[in-house]
Amino acid sequence: MILIRIDNAWMTTRRSLVGAPLLICALALSGCGVGQQSKASADQVEVVASFYPLQFAAEQIGGGHVTVTSLTKPGAEPHDIELTPQDVGKVSKARLVIFQKGLQGAVDHAVESEGGDHGFDVSPAANLDLSLASGTTDPHFWLDPQRYSDVAKVISTRLSSVDPANRADYEKNSKAFETKLTALSGEFAAGLSTCRRKELVTSHAAFSYLARRFGMKQIAINGLSSDQEPKAAALATVSTYARANGVTTIYAETLVSPAIASTVARESGARLATLDPIEGLTGQSAGKDYFEVMRSNLKALQAGQGCS
Repeated sequence: MILIRIDNAWMTTRRSLVGAPLLICALALSGCGVGQQSKASADQVEVVASFYPLQFAAEQIGGGHVTVTSLTKPGAEPHDIELTPQDVGKVSKARLVIFQKGLQGAVDHAVESEGGDHGFDVSPAANLDLSLASGTTDPHFWLDPQRYSDVAKVISTRLSSVDPANRADYEKNSKAFETKLTALSGEFAAGLSTCRRKELVTSHAAFSYLARRFGMKQIAINGLSSDQEPKAAALATVSTYARANGVTTIYAETLVSPAIASTVARESGARLATLDPIEGLTGQSAGKDYFEVMRSNLKALQAGQGCS
Protein backbone atom coordinates (compact mmCIF):
# COMPACT_ATOMS: atom_id res chain seq x y z
CA MET A 1 0.00 0.00 0.00
CA ILE A 2 1.28 3.46 -0.90
CA LEU A 3 0.48 6.65 0.97
CA ILE A 4 0.47 9.89 -1.04
CA ARG A 5 0.29 13.24 0.75
CA ILE A 6 -1.55 15.93 -1.19
CA ASP A 7 -2.47 19.31 0.31
CA ASN A 8 -2.07 18.08 3.90
CA ALA A 9 -4.22 14.98 3.28
CA TRP A 10 -3.32 11.32 2.95
CA MET A 11 -4.75 8.98 0.38
CA THR A 12 -4.02 5.29 -0.06
CA THR A 13 -3.71 3.37 -3.28
CA ARG A 14 -2.56 0.01 -4.49
CA ARG A 15 -1.78 1.41 -7.90
CA SER A 16 1.70 2.49 -8.93
CA LEU A 17 2.83 6.08 -8.64
CA VAL A 18 2.75 6.43 -12.41
CA GLY A 19 -0.74 7.92 -12.20
CA ALA A 20 0.13 10.35 -9.41
CA PRO A 21 0.93 13.35 -11.70
CA LEU A 22 -2.43 12.96 -13.43
CA LEU A 23 -4.14 12.75 -10.08
CA ILE A 24 -2.39 15.88 -8.81
CA CYS A 25 -3.38 17.78 -11.97
CA ALA A 26 -7.00 16.69 -11.63
CA LEU A 27 -7.06 17.76 -8.03
CA ALA A 28 -5.56 21.12 -8.89
CA LEU A 29 -8.28 21.74 -11.44
CA SER A 30 -11.01 20.76 -8.99
CA GLY A 31 -9.59 22.70 -6.06
CA CYS A 32 -9.01 19.30 -4.40
CA GLY A 33 -12.67 19.18 -3.38
CA VAL A 34 -11.76 18.71 0.28
CA GLY A 35 -14.42 21.15 1.31
CA GLN A 36 -17.20 19.14 -0.34
CA GLN A 37 -18.60 17.67 2.86
CA SER A 38 -22.14 16.89 3.87
CA LYS A 39 -24.06 19.99 4.87
CA ALA A 40 -24.83 20.37 8.55
CA SER A 41 -26.71 23.08 10.34
CA ALA A 42 -24.73 25.25 12.74
CA ASP A 43 -25.96 23.36 15.80
CA GLN A 44 -25.37 19.83 14.47
CA VAL A 45 -22.30 17.76 15.31
CA GLU A 46 -20.46 16.58 12.20
CA VAL A 47 -19.65 12.88 12.64
CA VAL A 48 -17.64 10.70 10.28
CA ALA A 49 -18.11 6.92 10.56
CA SER A 50 -15.77 4.49 8.86
CA PHE A 51 -18.46 2.11 7.57
CA TYR A 52 -22.17 1.30 7.75
CA PRO A 53 -22.67 -0.37 11.19
CA LEU A 54 -20.91 2.54 12.90
CA GLN A 55 -22.78 5.05 10.75
CA PHE A 56 -26.11 3.44 11.65
CA ALA A 57 -25.33 3.41 15.37
CA ALA A 58 -24.25 7.07 15.30
CA GLU A 59 -27.44 8.04 13.48
CA GLN A 60 -29.64 6.09 15.89
CA ILE A 61 -27.99 7.63 18.93
CA GLY A 62 -27.34 11.11 17.59
CA GLY A 63 -30.76 11.68 16.07
CA GLY A 64 -31.32 15.23 14.88
CA HIS A 65 -28.29 16.54 16.76
CA VAL A 66 -25.79 14.97 14.35
CA THR A 67 -25.06 14.66 10.67
CA VAL A 68 -23.21 11.44 9.85
CA THR A 69 -21.05 10.70 6.80
CA SER A 70 -19.68 7.24 6.03
CA LEU A 71 -16.21 6.82 4.53
CA THR A 72 -17.34 3.57 2.88
CA LYS A 73 -19.60 4.26 -0.09
CA PRO A 74 -22.80 2.21 -0.54
CA GLY A 75 -22.01 -1.08 -2.24
CA ALA A 76 -18.28 -0.94 -1.46
CA GLU A 77 -16.63 -3.80 0.42
CA PRO A 78 -15.21 -2.04 3.50
CA HIS A 79 -12.21 -4.20 4.38
CA ASP A 80 -9.98 -2.77 1.68
CA ILE A 81 -11.25 0.72 0.84
CA GLU A 82 -9.14 3.56 -0.47
CA LEU A 83 -9.70 7.13 0.66
CA THR A 84 -9.82 10.18 -1.58
CA PRO A 85 -8.47 13.56 -0.47
CA GLN A 86 -12.10 14.62 0.04
CA ASP A 87 -12.58 11.71 2.44
CA VAL A 88 -9.48 12.62 4.41
CA GLY A 89 -10.65 16.23 4.51
CA LYS A 90 -13.81 15.02 6.21
CA VAL A 91 -11.73 13.18 8.80
CA SER A 92 -9.75 16.34 9.45
CA LYS A 93 -12.78 18.60 9.87
CA ALA A 94 -15.25 16.35 11.70
CA ARG A 95 -15.86 16.81 15.41
CA LEU A 96 -15.98 13.04 15.88
CA VAL A 97 -14.57 10.20 13.77
CA ILE A 98 -15.90 6.77 14.77
CA PHE A 99 -13.83 3.88 13.45
CA GLN A 100 -12.70 0.35 14.23
CA LYS A 101 -8.94 0.14 14.38
CA GLY A 102 -7.42 -2.69 12.39
CA LEU A 103 -10.36 -3.19 10.04
CA GLN A 104 -9.60 -0.52 7.43
CA GLY A 105 -5.95 0.40 7.10
CA ALA A 106 -6.64 3.54 5.06
CA VAL A 107 -8.95 4.84 7.76
CA ASP A 108 -6.43 4.08 10.49
CA HIS A 109 -3.78 6.10 8.62
CA ALA A 110 -6.14 9.01 8.03
CA VAL A 111 -7.21 9.17 11.67
CA GLU A 112 -3.62 8.94 12.87
CA SER A 113 -2.39 11.70 10.56
CA GLU A 114 -5.41 14.01 10.37
CA GLY A 115 -7.86 13.02 13.08
CA GLY A 116 -6.27 14.84 15.98
CA ASP A 117 -8.01 14.06 19.25
CA HIS A 118 -11.43 13.45 17.71
CA GLY A 119 -10.83 9.88 16.51
CA PHE A 120 -12.77 7.27 18.48
CA ASP A 121 -11.87 3.58 18.18
CA VAL A 122 -14.74 1.25 19.18
CA SER A 123 -12.61 -1.92 19.18
CA PRO A 124 -12.12 -2.12 22.98
CA ALA A 125 -15.87 -1.92 23.59
CA ALA A 126 -16.53 -4.55 20.90
CA ASN A 127 -14.30 -7.04 22.80
CA LEU A 128 -12.92 -8.66 19.67
CA ASP A 129 -11.88 -11.97 21.17
CA LEU A 130 -12.51 -14.50 18.40
CA SER A 131 -9.58 -15.46 16.17
CA LEU A 132 -9.95 -16.91 12.69
CA ALA A 133 -8.00 -19.83 11.23
CA SER A 134 -5.74 -17.29 9.48
CA GLY A 135 -4.64 -15.92 12.85
CA THR A 136 -6.50 -12.65 12.39
CA THR A 137 -9.28 -11.47 14.67
CA ASP A 138 -12.88 -11.43 13.50
CA PRO A 139 -13.98 -7.76 13.39
CA HIS A 140 -17.71 -8.38 12.67
CA PHE A 141 -18.96 -7.66 16.19
CA TRP A 142 -22.25 -6.07 15.02
CA LEU A 143 -23.60 -9.47 13.92
CA ASP A 144 -23.90 -10.22 17.62
CA PRO A 145 -26.55 -7.72 18.74
CA GLN A 146 -25.29 -7.76 22.32
CA ARG A 147 -21.79 -6.72 21.30
CA TYR A 148 -23.32 -4.06 19.07
CA SER A 149 -25.20 -2.79 22.11
CA ASP A 150 -21.93 -2.50 24.06
CA VAL A 151 -20.50 -0.36 21.27
CA ALA A 152 -23.63 1.79 21.21
CA LYS A 153 -23.11 2.63 24.88
CA VAL A 154 -19.61 4.00 24.35
CA ILE A 155 -20.64 5.94 21.23
CA SER A 156 -23.33 7.60 23.32
CA THR A 157 -20.80 8.48 26.01
CA ARG A 158 -18.39 9.95 23.48
CA LEU A 159 -21.11 11.98 21.76
CA SER A 160 -22.14 13.33 25.16
CA SER A 161 -18.55 14.38 25.77
CA VAL A 162 -18.36 16.16 22.41
CA ASP A 163 -21.78 17.77 22.78
CA PRO A 164 -22.71 17.84 26.51
CA ALA A 165 -25.70 20.13 25.93
CA ASN A 166 -27.56 17.20 24.34
CA ARG A 167 -26.37 14.46 26.69
CA ALA A 168 -29.91 13.59 27.83
CA ASP A 169 -31.06 12.97 24.27
CA TYR A 170 -28.03 10.85 23.44
CA GLU A 171 -28.59 8.72 26.53
CA LYS A 172 -32.30 8.33 25.76
CA ASN A 173 -31.66 7.41 22.12
CA SER A 174 -28.92 4.99 23.08
CA LYS A 175 -31.19 3.18 25.53
CA ALA A 176 -33.89 2.90 22.87
CA PHE A 177 -31.35 1.48 20.39
CA GLU A 178 -30.01 -0.96 22.98
CA THR A 179 -33.58 -2.10 23.74
CA LYS A 180 -34.13 -2.86 20.06
CA LEU A 181 -30.87 -4.82 19.93
CA THR A 182 -31.82 -6.83 23.01
CA ALA A 183 -35.16 -7.68 21.41
CA LEU A 184 -33.40 -8.70 18.19
CA SER A 185 -31.04 -10.95 20.12
CA GLY A 186 -34.03 -12.59 21.75
CA GLU A 187 -35.63 -13.21 18.38
CA PHE A 188 -32.47 -14.94 17.15
CA ALA A 189 -32.13 -17.02 20.30
CA ALA A 190 -35.74 -18.22 20.07
CA GLY A 191 -35.73 -18.64 16.29
CA LEU A 192 -32.54 -20.71 16.20
CA SER A 193 -33.09 -22.78 19.35
CA THR A 194 -34.54 -25.78 17.49
CA CYS A 195 -32.23 -25.92 14.47
CA ARG A 196 -31.28 -29.46 13.43
CA ARG A 197 -28.02 -28.34 11.81
CA LYS A 198 -25.53 -26.16 13.67
CA GLU A 199 -22.81 -25.81 11.02
CA LEU A 200 -22.85 -22.55 9.01
CA VAL A 201 -20.90 -22.89 5.77
CA THR A 202 -20.31 -19.29 4.69
CA SER A 203 -18.47 -17.65 1.82
CA HIS A 204 -16.25 -15.64 4.18
CA ALA A 205 -15.41 -15.68 7.86
CA ALA A 206 -17.79 -12.97 9.04
CA PHE A 207 -20.17 -14.87 11.29
CA SER A 208 -18.16 -16.27 14.19
CA TYR A 209 -19.65 -13.89 16.78
CA LEU A 210 -23.18 -14.60 15.57
CA ALA A 211 -22.47 -18.34 15.54
CA ARG A 212 -21.04 -18.37 19.07
CA ARG A 213 -23.85 -16.23 20.50
CA PHE A 214 -26.54 -18.55 19.14
CA GLY A 215 -24.89 -21.94 19.55
CA MET A 216 -23.63 -22.56 16.04
CA LYS A 217 -20.31 -23.29 14.33
CA GLN A 218 -18.97 -21.34 11.36
CA ILE A 219 -17.12 -23.11 8.54
CA ALA A 220 -15.80 -20.42 6.23
CA ILE A 221 -14.72 -21.02 2.65
CA ASN A 222 -12.68 -17.80 2.68
CA GLY A 223 -10.89 -15.93 5.42
CA LEU A 224 -11.37 -12.31 6.48
CA SER A 225 -11.18 -10.94 2.93
CA SER A 226 -14.33 -11.94 1.11
CA ASP A 227 -12.89 -11.34 -2.37
CA GLN A 228 -9.77 -13.46 -1.86
CA GLU A 229 -9.58 -16.49 -4.12
CA PRO A 230 -9.39 -19.66 -1.99
CA LYS A 231 -7.12 -22.48 -3.04
CA ALA A 232 -8.63 -25.49 -4.77
CA ALA A 233 -7.69 -27.67 -1.81
CA ALA A 234 -9.64 -25.42 0.55
CA LEU A 235 -12.71 -25.61 -1.69
CA ALA A 236 -12.45 -29.38 -1.80
CA THR A 237 -12.09 -29.60 1.99
CA VAL A 238 -15.21 -27.53 2.63
CA SER A 239 -17.18 -29.43 -0.01
CA THR A 240 -16.17 -32.74 1.56
CA TYR A 241 -17.12 -31.45 5.02
CA ALA A 242 -20.52 -30.31 3.75
CA ARG A 243 -21.30 -33.69 2.21
CA ALA A 244 -20.09 -35.63 5.25
CA ASN A 245 -22.06 -33.54 7.74
CA GLY A 246 -25.34 -33.24 5.90
CA VAL A 247 -25.00 -29.52 5.20
CA THR A 248 -27.92 -28.53 2.99
CA THR A 249 -27.24 -24.80 2.54
CA ILE A 250 -24.16 -22.78 1.57
CA TYR A 251 -24.41 -19.05 2.32
CA ALA A 252 -23.25 -16.40 -0.14
CA GLU A 253 -23.24 -12.61 0.42
CA THR A 254 -24.52 -9.41 -1.17
CA LEU A 255 -21.36 -7.31 -1.70
CA VAL A 256 -19.23 -9.99 -3.39
CA SER A 257 -19.65 -12.49 -6.20
CA PRO A 258 -21.41 -15.73 -5.18
CA ALA A 259 -19.16 -17.77 -7.49
CA ILE A 260 -17.09 -19.38 -4.73
CA ALA A 261 -20.09 -20.32 -2.61
CA SER A 262 -21.85 -21.58 -5.74
CA THR A 263 -18.92 -23.90 -6.48
CA VAL A 264 -19.08 -25.47 -3.01
CA ALA A 265 -22.86 -25.76 -3.21
CA ARG A 266 -22.65 -27.50 -6.59
CA GLU A 267 -19.92 -29.91 -5.47
CA SER A 268 -21.62 -30.78 -2.20
CA GLY A 269 -25.16 -31.01 -3.52
CA ALA A 270 -26.34 -28.16 -1.26
CA ARG A 271 -28.49 -25.18 -2.19
CA LEU A 272 -27.31 -21.57 -2.22
CA ALA A 273 -28.80 -18.89 0.07
CA THR A 274 -27.82 -15.38 1.13
CA LEU A 275 -26.49 -14.45 4.56
CA ASP A 276 -25.60 -10.78 4.73
CA PRO A 277 -22.67 -9.63 6.94
CA ILE A 278 -24.19 -6.11 6.80
CA GLU A 279 -20.89 -4.39 6.08
CA GLY A 280 -22.86 -2.04 3.85
CA LEU A 281 -26.25 -1.71 2.19
CA THR A 282 -27.09 -1.82 -1.52
CA GLY A 283 -30.21 -2.02 -3.62
CA GLN A 284 -29.86 -5.81 -3.34
CA SER A 285 -29.90 -5.80 0.47
CA ALA A 286 -32.92 -7.55 1.98
CA GLY A 287 -33.99 -4.50 3.94
CA LYS A 288 -33.44 -0.78 4.31
CA ASP A 289 -31.49 -0.88 7.58
CA TYR A 290 -29.56 -3.11 9.98
CA PHE A 291 -32.64 -4.46 11.76
CA GLU A 292 -34.47 -5.44 8.59
CA VAL A 293 -31.44 -7.19 7.11
CA MET A 294 -30.72 -9.02 10.37
CA ARG A 295 -34.30 -10.32 10.44
CA SER A 296 -33.88 -11.44 6.84
CA ASN A 297 -30.73 -13.27 7.93
CA LEU A 298 -32.73 -14.97 10.68
CA LYS A 299 -35.27 -16.23 8.17
CA ALA A 300 -32.47 -17.50 5.90
CA LEU A 301 -30.86 -19.34 8.82
CA GLN A 302 -34.13 -20.89 9.93
CA ALA A 303 -34.72 -22.23 6.43
CA GLY A 304 -31.14 -23.32 5.85
CA GLN A 305 -30.45 -24.88 9.25
CA GLY A 306 -33.68 -26.82 9.55
CA CYS A 307 -35.24 -24.87 12.39
CA SER A 308 -38.81 -25.83 13.20
